[in-house]
Parts: sequence; structure tokens; C-alpha cells
Amino acid sequence: MTADRDIDRPYAVAERLGPLVRRVLARNPSPFTYTGTQTYIVGDGSNVAVIDPGPDDVEHLDALIATIGDAEVTAICCTHTHRDHSPAASPLAARTGAPIIGCAPLTLDDAGPRADAAFDPGYVPDRVLADGEAIPGEGWTLRGVATPGHTSNHLCFALEETGALFTGDHVMGWSTSVVSPPDGDMSAYLASLQKLYEREQDTVYYPAHGPAVEKPRQLVRGMIGHRRSREKQILRQIEAGRTGIPDMVAQMYKGLDERLWPAAGRSVLAHLIDLERRGLVGSQGEGWVLTA
Repeated sequence: MTADRDIDRPYAVAERLGPLVRRVLARNPSPFTYTGTQTYIVGDGSNVAVIDPGPDDVEHLDALIATIGDAEVTAICCTHTHRDHSPAASPLAARTGAPIIGCAPLTLDDAGPRADAAFDPGYVPDRVLADGEAIPGEGWTLRGVATPGHTSNHLCFALEETGALFTGDHVMGWSTSVVSPPDGDMSAYLASLQKLYEREQDTVYYPAHGPAVEKPRQLVRGMIGHRRSREKQILRQIEAGRTGIPDMVAQMYKGLDERLWPAAGRSVLAHLIDLERRGLVGSQGEGWVLTA
């Protein structure tokens, strides 16, 4: 991950990205959100869908309402329920009368330092979209693609008419996704990456943070390789006698802003849990040992 935010983006302004897709950027930049949360408006006709409405911020909500204009909002869709993604769903629904359709509700206090935005306890969907289920509109169709891993309720949305996939926090071009136990699950995350790699119909990814991904399968293949490389690093660290997560992070993430080390430690823990399930490591007191 990186804290760089060197791309000058206009906030609270609709930008055309491609056929049927506009974006409005929320003013919530951070080391974990890059330039901010990108809310997508899908559709150019009499009705639209809104994906990841973002934080409950008046400026952002007003910009969304202005972008929607006279169109009916068929659905307000959330990829997952971190507070940089879903809190604006309820006030946007109140202003438009639209149903909230998307990921399942999930509120969880994890056992370690928060690696990214906390969960949104106020998210209440009118309908949970199942894997493969569609939301139709005028000239557009969104289909749910379940991608657990970053969170257990993470859901991508495929725009079938154009080959675009809205990937939330599951795949981003500017950063790797945080996988923070107990809800973040590395085994599920890798399986979801493989699922996306096998989707040859997706031609561009629109993540919730950072630029569009123009070569999605190439990126996903690299991400899978990166995670497998991290596994090997962790095993080598244990073999070298560095059995505690802080010691591993200090060696594996040299050059990373130390303020981000707790988040890196969460991903290392997620890898260790996955390796333990596979019988390669085991926990021993405050550290970890090789078992195979």
C-alpha cells in the first residue's frame, strides 16, 4: 500500500469515464482511500444506479443529487460496509426514494488495530443482492459478483453492456487490498482473485479508490503472484527465527511508512492464518513456527 496521493482530482464534480459510467469523488483522502472514495453513477437514461455512495458528507451528497438530475435512482449499491463506502446510502435513499440493494449488512469490531475504515453500523439494505443476481435499468444491467476476502460481505458489480466491473476494495490499481482478520480472510481473498481472473468478459475495472484498471486480468494475475510471494517471505522469516509479526513486518516492509505497519501486520496475520489452515505453520505463544 502507499500513502501517495499525487493525482489532482476534482471533488464533488461528475466526470465521464466511459459508456454509461460517471464518477463523483468524495473529499475523504487518506493513506487508505488514496484521493477519496469514488462513487459511480451507472446509466444515461431515465433511471440510474449509484455504486458506493461513500461517506455521509453534505458536499458529496449534493454533488450526487446534481449528477442524478431528473433520473430515477433504481438502486443504491454498496460493495461492502466500511465507513468510506456505505454511510451515504441511507441519506441518499431518503432524498431519492431509492432502495438500497447490494452487499449484506456486517458490523464487526476486530481484534487488532483498525487497518482501514471501521464498519458502518447504520447500513440496512432493502435487499441483499445474491451472487449472479441482476439489477436491470434502461440500457444497462448490473450483476452481482460475490468476492469475499477484504470483508466477508464484499460484492463487485458487473456492467454487462460494456464489460466494466466495479471492484470496490477487492482490486485496486494503486494499492493492494487490506485483508484484516477476523473478518478479512486470505483464503477467501485468493479464491475471489482467482474467480475474477477466470472472468474473461471484464475489460476494465472501476475500483472505489484510484484509477481505472485497463488490463484487469494482467493485474489480477500479478496480485495472485504477489500474495504467493508474501507467503514465501513469511515462511523464510520464520525459518530465520523471526517468529513474531512485528519483527516480520519490520523486515518485509522496509521503506514503508511506519504508520502503516499495523495494517501490514494485519495482512501478515491473514497470511499466517491461511498457512496454518494448510498445515504449514502453527502458532506458539506470541509467535509462529514451521510445521511442515
